[in-house]
Amino acid sequence: MLPVFVLLLALGIDARWGEPRARFHPVVAMGRYLAACGRVTVRLRPAPAFALGALAWWLGVLVTGLLAWGVQAFAFRQFGLLIAQPAPDRAAAFVLLAALMGWLLKCMLSWRMLHDEVGAVELALQQSLEAGRERLSWLVSRNTALLSASEVRESAIESLAENLNDSVVAPIFWFVLFGLPGAAIYRFANTADAMWGYRGQWEWAGKWAARADDVLSWLPARLTAVLLALAARGLPLGALRWEASKTPSPNSGWPMAAMALALGVSLGKPGVYTLNAAGRPAAPVDTASAQKYASKAVLALVLFAKIAIIIIAISYYIALSP
Repeated sequence: MLPVFVLLLALGIDARWGEPRARFHPVVAMGRYLAACGRVTVRLRPAPAFALGALAWWLGVLVTGLLAWGVQAFAFRQFGLLIAQPAPDRAAAFVLLAALMGWLLKCMLSWRMLHDEVGAVELALQQSLEAGRERLSWLVSRNTALLSASEVRESAIESLAENLNDSVVAPIFWFVLFGLPGAAIYRFANTADAMWGYRGQWEWAGKWAARADDVLSWLPARLTAVLLALAARGLPLGALRWEASKTPSPNSGWPMAAMALALGVSLGKPGVYTLNAAGRPAAPVDTASAQKYASKAVLALVLFAKIAIIIIAISYYIALSP
């Protein structure tokens, strides 16, 4: 089935080539649009800042969704026409259409870069604390200048868990439900939250973007926690729910708490929250273990995604049958 092939191809492209160049990356284009709009909205008073921020968000979602829908509709239409073509022509055209959709879906997710960047922080820490802090600053928005070696490692592991949802699970979740438009709209919403969803000067201009991302990430974040629990061969659900509730975000606490419990370490942001406070400080081996658990979670996700796509396709076929 085409969606399954597209998903596997997207993950294959990600594993082999990683991120495309910035000038060819759709998410970079989203970021440029959001940056241009943000320069205007952030200067306004609260009410107009909120209204214009919400309007800019909806406009971005509309354009992103329509473009993704157009590509998907074209691909499915051509795929339908290919059935009547000779086998060699049909196979070549199918591969080209799937490659186009697979590349676009790959741009909406990023597993290889996330995995490698977390490993790069650990390698930098082996050189020096300063090198580790510097490398971590590529991955997180918090101030890394005063972090200890253990805190640098904890921050990297937290980022792996949180972005496992944002960069892998959630895009695939919405792709399974709504195809390429679902993944593209989620990626736009998550990028908007990453750029606008802060307090302070962005309090009102980014409020809609922040709340929209909370809604779209609600189910995927909990799914990510379940996948990590499966990778760890079970976690106490009561403890997971309690630890997840400690973070200000309604979603990010779930994958981070699952990772903390799976590793048996304490993860936290100084002065904000501590997850699994009874756990030990993160050690070098925990970075590799976190990568292993995340990799297992991705493999489980792909398996469940394939099953879900097949079930949806069969249900759709039955519903349309006379």
